[in-house]
Amino acid sequence: MTRSTVFAPFDLVKGDASRGILLVCDHARRDLPQDYGTLGLPEAEFERHIAYDIGAEAVTRELAALLGAPAVLANFSRLLIDPNRGEDDPTLIRQLYDGTIITGNYPLSGAERQRRLDMFYRPYHDAVSAATAAVAARSGRAPFLLSVHSFTPSMQGIARPWHVGVLWDRDDRVAKPLIEALAADGALTVGDNEPYDGALRGDTMFRHAIVNGYPHALIEIRQDLIATAQAASHWAHRLAPIVDAINRRPDIHEVRRFGSRTGPL
Repeated sequence: MTRSTVFAPFDLVKGDASRGILLVCDHARRDLPQDYGTLGLPEAEFERHIAYDIGAEAVTRELAALLGAPAVLANFSRLLIDPNRGEDDPTLIRQLYDGTIITGNYPLSGAERQRRLDMFYRPYHDAVSAATAAVAARSGRAPFLLSVHSFTPSMQGIARPWHVGVLWDRDDRVAKPLIEALAADGALTVGDNEPYDGALRGDTMFRHAIVNGYPHALIEIRQDLIATAQAASHWAHRLAPIVDAINRRPDIHEVRRFGSRTGPL
């Protein structure tokens, strides 16, 4: 884990915006600004999935390179504030996560909550918004957003059988062909809205894709499959031709508002 007095809340990966695709990685890093210490936790907790999505940053960076696409990555640990939650979500700043009490988040004053929103959460989302607008302007089409995550092989003692999952709400333009292409590899167990439901009001895909009618999907790769640089590279190379083929489909880059299972937009 890196701690610094000069802390950038996001990182931008340059790419060809005219390609019409943007990658995002909400839980890329486990880092904290120096003034937050370790949030009262042992350093070992920052090796766990509760702090970040293990392997997701490496997959995102290599996938961006293979596709020639731009990417936006959050640089702060989800334990500080979770950028993949709405501002009113009760799990935005967790006090308990998979058996670990985050003492640095309890109690949390209203002023501190606002500080984390202003210094970390909102700058990251402003960067995603700006990158999305740049892709739309440069390509002249509705941008395709792909969010890269990873999930722990077991949660609360329950094993998860999937190798990879694709999360979506009502818009299946990307999700359906992505699931079909992954499932064509008979060695893979592919989750459809597993291990989580893709309908999460206020999350990154809701905020930047669903409300705008942009094509999108969130991919979850099991962490033990991308825990090393070599393994992450393997998955980036597996995904690149699939994502590229979807991005080239003429019907993908259209603004179509499908709505959300979470309620009216």
